[in-house]
Amino acid sequence: MQRILVTGAAGQIGSELTPALRERHGSTNVLASDLRVPAAGSHLSSGPFETLDVRDRSRLQDIVSDHRIDTIYHLAAILSATGEANPQLAWDVNIAGLVNVLEIARAGGVRHVFCPSSIAVFGPETPRDPAPQLTVLRPSTIYGLTKVTGELLGDYYVQRYGLDVRGLRYPGIISSETPPGGGTTDYAVDIFYQAIQTGRYTCFVRQDTVLPMMYMPDCIRATLALMDADTSRLTRHCDYNIAGLSFSAAQLAGEIAKHIRGFVCTYEPDFRQAIADSWPQSLDDRHARADWDWRPSFDLSSMTADMIQRLRPRLTAKRA
Repeated sequence: MQRILVTGAAGQIGSELTPALRERHGSTNVLASDLRVPAAGSHLSSGPFETLDVRDRSRLQDIVSDHRIDTIYHLAAILSATGEANPQLAWDVNIAGLVNVLEIARAGGVRHVFCPSSIAVFGPETPRDPAPQLTVLRPSTIYGLTKVTGELLGDYYVQRYGLDVRGLRYPGIISSETPPGGGTTDYAVDIFYQAIQTGRYTCFVRQDTVLPMMYMPDCIRATLALMDADTSRLTRHCDYNIAGLSFSAAQLAGEIAKHIRGFVCTYEPDFRQAIADSWPQSLDDRHARADWDWRPSFDLSSMTADMIQRLRPRLTAKRA
């Protein structure tokens, strides 16, 4: 049985990946960690938890040793918009934290590491529709710089030390369980909350802005599928493109309006528009489809309906 550590477990992906891992491997075998202590009754309260700053290698080493960890899902990171506000912090957390994980894994005991990448690795010079698997990577954000570095570091540890490091280039992730967390694609989450609570939303990107997105159930399924894949089938390691769905901000607003009568969306682009404009509209994920049989399950219509079905009772109850 695997002994798993999830860093950044209180974040958007970690808060749903951790319960999925516990369901698979048993609650006591999946250790959640984050700077933030989870609230009682949260998704993370079903199993063990340790407070951890991933920049603290000594603390990380103690946790790995004490809990006999053999697999790390390294999700702790500073995201795109937050990173632009504090580039040095983004570099320290995203790079120093990853190096700590890889070095501890290399030293022995940890056999498998998952470290996600992002569409932020792409830049204005990348073909936009679709972005190829192999292409120019010249991002315009510190977050993107750290993710390109992370992909290369992971590949280096695979080739130099034989460590099993894997990763996906996540598109924007849409979740019904966690609020926005500082990413440029977060409009596609916040719009649901505001639509249900107020019937209005002011979007920080233009209505014609098209970005690659993915619904959280597909994100979790893709992550687990990659980690389950036979190594002999993999032609990539730390940088698989995965596609879910692509839509414009106006298309998403229009789909929401089918479920929420009178919903109005206006558009006031801010500094995040420039970041969005540097990213592709869609991804070529043929390697993921060929190597580990990746296929998304949700399209724009089914994702929107499911999001509203999940959020509406919870948000309506809060207003009562």
